[in-house]
Amino acid sequence: MQSSRLVLAASALLLATGCGKDGGLESAASADRTSVWQRVASAADRDRIARWRSAWIAGLEKARTSSPQQVAAQGALLQPDMAIDDPLLPVGDYRCRVVKMGAQTKGLMDYIAYPYFTCRVSADAAGLHLAKLDGSQRPVGTLYPDEGRRMIFLGAMSLGDEARPLPYGRDTERDMAGIVERIAPKRWRIAFPYPRWESTIDIFELVPKG
Repeated sequence: MQSSRLVLAASALLLATGCGKDGGLESAASADRTSVWQRVASAADRDRIARWRSAWIAGLEKARTSSPQQVAAQGALLQPDMAIDDPLLPVGDYRCRVVKMGAQTKGLMDYIAYPYFTCRVSADAAGLHLAKLDGSQRPVGTLYPDEGRRMIFLGAMSLGDEARPLPYGRDTERDMAGIVERIAPKRWRIAFPYPRWESTIDIFELVPKG
């Protein structure tokens, strides 16, 4: 089930990007699932993804020191190495929220959990897309297949009343790179190691509506 769904997603991305030899398309069976997102991602974002564990451990340690009860109450959400099979997010609307851990600078909180907003996962010929629909900070981007029990999110942060999403790669200060995992039958998260602002790691929770 997992492999077939990821191959379908990889096929859509290959169709959109025109990957192939002599103008033709590679077959889904032979496609390297990691190559698509790695070609799209900047060197800085590939590095952030590679160092996800260091960010997670550092942020979690600070959060546990400042807010041990709140961290414990989140259960598997804030713990690394909790991924289960089939990370592909189904199309539909989600309740989503952000938990920030480990302040980058003095004066900021080492743990903060924001209220739920609405997010939407959609699909087209280019693959799967995720957008946060409300709030003053709205991640918008694409979900790419990857190896193992994860996918990769590459996108950008929309701010305030901006009507058009900023494409990934247009502004490095807005770019976002995260690891998508499923941690329960109907619960996903995206870990954003070393985000541009505020924290050491952001954990973005998604739970289907309805």
